[in-house]
Formats: sequence, C-alpha cells, structure tokens
Amino acid sequence: MDGPAAFLPQDGPSPRTAATTAEPRENPRCPSPEPPALTSADAPAPITAARITDPTAHRVLTGDRPTGPLHLGHYFGTRRNRVRLQSRGVEMFVLVADYQVITDRDLADRLAEHTENLVLDYLAAGLDPERATIFAHSAVPALNQLLLSFLSLVSVAELSRNPTVKDEIAHSSQAAVNGLMFTYPVHQAADILFCKADLVPVGQDQLPHLEVARTVARRFNERYPHADGSAVFPRPEALLSEAPMLLGTDGGKMSKSRGNAIPLGATEDETARIICGARTDTDRRIGYDPVRRPGVSGLVLLAALCQGRAPETIAEEVGDGGAAALKRTVTESVNEYFRPLRARRAELAADRGHLRQVLRDGAERANAVADATLAEVREVMGAV
Repeated sequence: MDGPAAFLPQDGPSPRTAATTAEPRENPRCPSPEPPALTSADAPAPITAARITDPTAHRVLTGDRPTGPLHLGHYFGTRRNRVRLQSRGVEMFVLVADYQVITDRDLADRLAEHTENLVLDYLAAGLDPERATIFAHSAVPALNQLLLSFLSLVSVAELSRNPTVKDEIAHSSQAAVNGLMFTYPVHQAADILFCKADLVPVGQDQLPHLEVARTVARRFNERYPHADGSAVFPRPEALLSEAPMLLGTDGGKMSKSRGNAIPLGATEDETARIICGARTDTDRRIGYDPVRRPGVSGLVLLAALCQGRAPETIAEEVGDGGAAALKRTVTESVNEYFRPLRARRAELAADRGHLRQVLRDGAERANAVADATLAEVREVMGAV
C-alpha cells in the first residue's frame, strides 16, 4: 500500500514496554495483561513470488489509499506482481483504504472520484474482479470492530516508535497530527487479519507495519486461543517484489503525495514532460550506481524494467549521450510498455457504472468474510 495503505526501512526489535499503566488484573486466559515484548520473531520473513510452491494454499491482502492516481513505482513495486499472483491461482483481497485517507490530511478530498479511479487502475493493470475481491474499507463495518480489539494488544510507545508513522507524520498535510495516525499500523493489521491473509505484498518501507500485524496476530492467539488451543489468526509474511524500488523524478522515494511520480494513466506527452524535468547530475557519461548517482540510476532502472533488460546494459548503450539521451530512452521505453495498459484504461473509464459495480460485488464478498471473522473473535473473547 502507498503511504500509511497500499499495504509500510525495516526496524529492529522494539524494547519491552508496558501496554498499560493500570494495575494488572487476574485473567484465567492471560495471567498478565502486559503483552509479550516484540522480538525478532515478530519481524516479517520476506519471500518472493518465486518461492510460492502452492499458490492455491495462500490468501493475499493488498491495497492502496485513494489519494490520487497510481504511479509507475506502484506498478513495478507490487501491482504487476498482484496480477501474476492472481494468474497463478492465489486468492486475492484488494482493499481500497478510503477510511485511511484521513490519517494524514484534514479533508478526504474527491474521495469517491479517487476510489473509482483506483479501481480503474487496478482493472487496467490486469486484476480480474471475478477472481479478486476488490472492496472499499468503508463498506465493511466489521473491520473497525476488529480494530478496537486489536488496539488493546499494543502499547502507545510501540506505535509511536514505528518508523513509517514517523516518516508519514513528517510529510503530513495536517495542521496537527490526529489520533488515527498512531493507530494506523493497527488499522492495517485489521485489514490484513480480517480475511486471515497469510501473504501481504509490500515494499521495503512497509515492513514495520507488517511487523505490527504479525505482533497483533501472535498476541491475540496467545491471549484468546480457541478452546482446543488452536490459533485464530495466521501470522502474515511479507511478499516482496523482485523489482528494486523506483525513485521519483527528484531522486527521492516515488510517491503520489510528493509530486515526483509518473502516473500510470499519464498520456505519452505528459510522460515525456515529467521525465524531461527529472533530476540527473553533471556527469555526461551515463552509469548505473544507485548509491552515488541516484537520479540517473533511477531513470536507467525505469527503462530497464520497461525493456526487461539489465540496468547496466541500458547505461552502457546510452554511454556518453548524457542526460538528454537517457531521458529520450526512458520516455520511449515507458510509453511503449504502457501503451496497451493505457488503451485498456481509456476503454474502462467510459463505463463508471462498471467500476461502482465491481466495488459493490467486492463489498458483498468481503462483508461475508469479515462478519464470520468478527463472530469468531467475539466467541473466543467471550463477548456477548
């Protein structure tokens, strides 16, 4: 997920902290209300699609916040992989995290429009709504009820230390940080666990949020097991894309909220203008060195991904042509690769009613799953 969804650099184990300042109360299921400390066992164990031997045995939860159009970093980072997983038979739940839009902004501007456009990008990229459950968070009330139970399993200190929360606060457009920002990682845990997903496609920057979901699952299972001792929730693993992270046109992380991205639905002329304005450096000889030449290397990598070739080969071919030749190569590569996708997108955009029906159908399936999970949670917790 992009930003605080999508399903978020990996942090080490967190030190032990108390979950509450209240006096401990005896509980036959959990003698001490203080959760176990985060340990290295809570850190996700990333895998790649190539390591999935039985696709039909897995359920994937993935998604994005509807804050604007998807961009090329999204596509090569996880979206292309979603389509590959679907084609292999993996069960897919794809979340439009509309409630999470207000975590880091004061207003949910043009939310309905952005939600439909997100579905448009999904379908254009190849997701099949007959095989993938595509739904909006706001259409599944049981998710928020699960959130309340999960919040009791983590401490304020643990949430405030989350590195992605810190980063998103630094880039927030809010006048003041609201409470949702701190609960965001647990919100994502509810998104993942409501359907008992065992795999979550993420970027490297999203691993700390997945660690929270794994911790919530472990702590819930320890505190509220089934009568036979079995666990209620699986502990999801990170499914990393084999593609390196694309940088934005300013040399930083590509993000739709930071104005440095190439939208998936951009026209060929728009793509050319964005790439023409990308930051490079003064060395005329083009090379691939992501550490010392991030701007140039980001463009080289983009062309390589579009052409299905090694970035070193692209850099060698451009050679002494300089930034101008590199940008021409990247522009041609991007426009050629995405031409069929953009044509499909234009066709789908003509029928907005179809996009809304996809969301209604997905919400119906997601609600059935969420309601069953909530009923199970209430049972093991002894709720009325």
